[in-house]
Amino acid sequence: MCGIVGYIGKTNAVPIIMDGLHRLEYRGYDSAGVAVNSDGKLVVRKRIGKLKVLDQSLEDDPILGSVGVGHTRWATHGEPSEINSHPHGDNSGKIMVVHNGIIENYQELKEQMLKEGHVFKSQTDTEVAAHLIGKHYKGNLEEAVRNALKEVEGAYALGVICVDEPDKLVAARCGSPLIIGLGEGENFIGSDVPAILKYTREVIYVDDKEVITLTRDKVIVTDLDGNVLEKKVNHIDWDSNAAEKGGFPHFMLKEINEQPKVIADTLLGRFSKDGDTILLEDMKMSDDELKAIKKIVIISCGTAYHAGVVGRYLLEKFVRIPVEVDLASEFRYRDPMVDSDTLVMTVTQSGETADTLAGLREAKRRGSKVVSICNVVGSSIARESNGVIYTHAGPEIGVASTKAYTSQVTAFVLFTLYMGALRGTMSAEDRKAVIDGLRKLPEQVTETLKRLDSIHEITELHHKATSALYLGRSFNFPSALEGALKLKEISYIHAEGYAAGEMKHGPIALVDSNLPVICICTESDVYDKMVSNIQEIKARKGRIIAVATDGDQDIKVHAENVIYIPSCLEALSPILVQVPLQLLSYYMAVKRGCDVDQPRNLAKSVTVE
Repeated sequence: MCGIVGYIGKTNAVPIIMDGLHRLEYRGYDSAGVAVNSDGKLVVRKRIGKLKVLDQSLEDDPILGSVGVGHTRWATHGEPSEINSHPHGDNSGKIMVVHNGIIENYQELKEQMLKEGHVFKSQTDTEVAAHLIGKHYKGNLEEAVRNALKEVEGAYALGVICVDEPDKLVAARCGSPLIIGLGEGENFIGSDVPAILKYTREVIYVDDKEVITLTRDKVIVTDLDGNVLEKKVNHIDWDSNAAEKGGFPHFMLKEINEQPKVIADTLLGRFSKDGDTILLEDMKMSDDELKAIKKIVIISCGTAYHAGVVGRYLLEKFVRIPVEVDLASEFRYRDPMVDSDTLVMTVTQSGETADTLAGLREAKRRGSKVVSICNVVGSSIARESNGVIYTHAGPEIGVASTKAYTSQVTAFVLFTLYMGALRGTMSAEDRKAVIDGLRKLPEQVTETLKRLDSIHEITELHHKATSALYLGRSFNFPSALEGALKLKEISYIHAEGYAAGEMKHGPIALVDSNLPVICICTESDVYDKMVSNIQEIKARKGRIIAVATDGDQDIKVHAENVIYIPSCLEALSPILVQVPLQLLSYYMAVKRGCDVDQPRNLAKSVTVE
């Protein structure tokens, strides 16, 4: 979950490294540090807290040097402190290392080196990696890194510099994300594309157990045995402003407002000229393989899990195939019943989520094919899947996922249409209705984004609430789950999402005159059932906030506040419903003075278990 940036070139490394670290703030951190090879010595600066604390230190006492590494830490081993912050040095002080991941056998390695006379300053597993590299150092840094990593078990992305080799930066990766940026007379490493997008658009995606040697003019990639590997150079065509706020007060609000374009981009090029055939250009599975599938299992985490639940409703209704949805962190440990007749689908924004990646590998080990819905081209999950539906959402900086979710649900609709045609399970009428509805979505989301008056009114009434309940049925049960997650993530209001039919089985005990209850009551086959649930809440004096469809005046009799969305198919409504729920969470958090883009204790991309 840490952020890594490294630079080697002709200019001062520190401003470039710090700029990159700021662009990785969304990954979450509790401390930060830099190390630079400066005039024949390694200079290290670390600070706990926000990056602005480190910025101020570097402004007060600048560091100069043209090769260096930087790091934002999210603690896994050892409490947040300057001693535990990265970079970490070896026993000699000649080598500095930044690390993202977890060295699982660090205690064993540390005990052995303690016997050899090594002195450790921190509680971290990273310092063990630094000492191990130093132990193997015999005048060639990349060789020392390769030999050290042969002893390491666990996940890592490393950036390493050495005082004795001032014209070299070495990096390595296994299980944690790492990219290489190629420049003119300069080269870069980073945990994610936004870190280096300002400086280059030419990127190499590093694979597991690869070691990279960077100089100002050259990049060499090898395996752990030193064999040179040929790597593809990828051109990143993201708008350079995509990682900036674009005039909005927060990344989250910017990304909420980007959703009409994101949905349009996810649909772009996915229809044939006649408009009836779905084109999934990165689907590597054959039609016969997909037809033979007897069961689908969707695995994911957090917001992506909720998108997967929507996917289940879509696939079971229109493709008529059994679908299970599982949290990736549970799937990988419960001896899952998947085999060659099972299609496993992973859903991920980053393509690097540790539990989801491990679940993918477990599924493949058991003979399953894997199709992934992913935002990041070239990510680990994308590379290891048998097919990918890219969401084309661009970088999502706000920790609370918004545009990634709606684009993931859109991708599930496309896959449902694709499979429905392949297996002959969708009627022509249903197919036309879904396709027509998809094409209207960007405009309808734009319209929904304009409807802020009712949301501001609700915010004024309820921003001091300590709890909230979200209720939905059928396609919008996952909307209730996701709405509750957004509220608790960024406003710190305790919130729970429930299937409305379960309310009488426990949650109704919470209802009183202080509890806001958000009821998703859009036009659907279960509308009358939702109204009955609302009446039960009203009878107990619950504060009802309804999300309803344009033209529904009857709902006003039951609800204290109503948020309206445009009329759409029930199967597509989770996309439209989520937009006002995102805005409600956002404005509640702002009203409460919360740090919207960097909520406490959370990280954007969970790349360690």
